[in-house]
Amino acid sequence: MKYQTVPDYHMHTPRCNHAVGSVEDYVKIAIQRGLKEVGISDHSPMPNGFDAAWRMDASELPDYLQEVEHARDHFSSQITVRIGLEADFYPGTEEAVKSMIDAYAWDYVMGSVHYIGDWAFDNPDEAYRWDAMDYEDAYCDYFDLVARSAQAGMFDVIGHPDLIKKFGQRAPLGSIRVDKAESLMLDAVQASGAVLEISSAGLRKPIGEVYPHTNIVKKAAAMAIPFCFGSDAHAPNEVAYAMDECLHILQGHGIYELVTFEKRQRRMIAIQEIKEQ
Repeated sequence: MKYQTVPDYHMHTPRCNHAVGSVEDYVKIAIQRGLKEVGISDHSPMPNGFDAAWRMDASELPDYLQEVEHARDHFSSQITVRIGLEADFYPGTEEAVKSMIDAYAWDYVMGSVHYIGDWAFDNPDEAYRWDAMDYEDAYCDYFDLVARSAQAGMFDVIGHPDLIKKFGQRAPLGSIRVDKAESLMLDAVQASGAVLEISSAGLRKPIGEVYPHTNIVKKAAAMAIPFCFGSDAHAPNEVAYAMDECLHILQGHGIYELVTFEKRQRRMIAIQEIKEQ
């Protein structure tokens, strides 16, 4: 790794029901890999049992906070641990999600879209539904929801901004509608003051590609929309996964700084290469 000065802000715990390893396990790996800062951002509870199988229950939230706070304090001399949360944007749940966010002094909150209506499009068990989908409509609906998540004003980071491509289904090449939907999404992100996540997780999925696509990175760079990095680690060995590749993409589009957070206040840090001794 060349860029250990850059934080990894996206990792999970077993409370989401699809990750392994304790917070301490993730932090120890981060230290071994030379990182100076990490953020834990597990899937938040949602109201009325929404998507309960893929996230922590509300009763687990105090224990989650206690575990991350303990790691933050225990490893403070070796690494900075930020306390984050990945909260879903799903129309109709905004008030409950905002109340949950407002109840704790998070370092940052990541907003993600995992559903289009009742379709959990990134759930492998529902990938078959693509067979009946119009790809152009699906992409436009997705980017509209991401735009609305930014407009909601609840999130510091917009997570994996083109997750819709996870299983390899792509929008029609040259689609004017999808291009417009992407641009409107970026307009909303820019207006909200949120930052985009560049995520290496897509490299571990069927799409085999960083989130977001380089065309979106190019547009965001031209609009001076900042980025932060996330591995979306669901196991300790995924911490900082393909970080160098993601940062190389950003630098290729003239982005030489990333955002870090503390108590939801952001600052910029340079992407600095660590020379091998």
